Amino acid sequence: MRVVVTGATGHVGSNLVRALLRQGDHVRVMVRGPARSLDGLEVERVSGDVRDEASLRAAFEGAEIVYHLAAVISITGDPSGMVRAVNVDGTRRVAEAALAVGVRRLVHCSSVHAFDLYRPDITGPIDETWHRVPDAASHFAYDRSKAAGERALREVIDRGLEAVILHPSGIVGPYDFGPSRMGRVLLGLYHRKLPSLIEGGFDFVDVRDVVGGLMAAADRGRPGENYLVTGHFLTVPALARVAEGITGVKPPRLTVPIWLCRVGVPFAAAYGWARKQEPLYTSESLAVLETHGRFDWGKAQRELGYTARSTEDTVRDTYAWFDAAGMLKR
Repeated sequence: MRVVVTGATGHVGSNLVRALLRQGDHVRVMVRGPARSLDGLEVERVSGDVRDEASLRAAFEGAEIVYHLAAVISITGDPSGMVRAVNVDGTRRVAEAALAVGVRRLVHCSSVHAFDLYRPDITGPIDETWHRVPDAASHFAYDRSKAAGERALREVIDRGLEAVILHPSGIVGPYDFGPSRMGRVLLGLYHRKLPSLIEGGFDFVDVRDVVGGLMAAADRGRPGENYLVTGHFLTVPALARVAEGITGVKPPRLTVPIWLCRVGVPFAAAYGWARKQEPLYTSESLAVLETHGRFDWGKAQRELGYTARSTEDTVRDTYAWFDAAGMLKR
């Protein structure tokens, strides 16, 4: 099968491309520059940008399936406008291009952040019917962009595009070249660079399980449907204990309440920018840890055969990959 992947150099993309190649697909990746995470892979590389519909049409020509993964993830708002340009306008252009060239199916990787996780009337696990984030300034820019991107996609679905939408939670796993934010947390625990832990938690999912969900959606997902592909809720201290059980490295003894972390947000931001690295903790990331988000992935299990492996397996394999990649050297 001939498939195209946008966002192929990211964490999910790196894993998806490898899985597609293992099943014998011809994989075309749309890239904007160097792609270290794809080195050595037998893929067709084309230059393109989700903000340029002409390059999208050229990239999608002849493809049966397009996996749209390209996105800007932000916990610091949208100061440059790129979050909306890529996550909303880019998604619309991807959908338009896929429809124009006759792609059989588009699989769009959204996020649980498209759902309003901060509503006071949440009484149980969130499912696919839950309220989407309104496009209002009172909500975080990234959350607004994921919900608005879905709405933009649905406008093209209404005109005949066949598409399926998936919503992963906090992604962890191997082939994390970035490394991702959660990869940085695991590396920080191993190298004893985290001064403390933080109260609160979130739902974490293995990147390989997300990839399995994406591929199943391409094969048998119902057109126009949404599927949650999430994992297991863990507090940050619980995740640190899982990491300790695998690496033997003791986590920080101090666990700080979120209200106190907020006091230090400006200092964390200044430290991060001085190191030219996005800070791990901002007002947005701390708010997420307070949601105690639980998600019901029963629909994906019933219709896609989706399942989520244990957090222990995920963390063990992630550290094994970090070790093989030379990231655990003292």
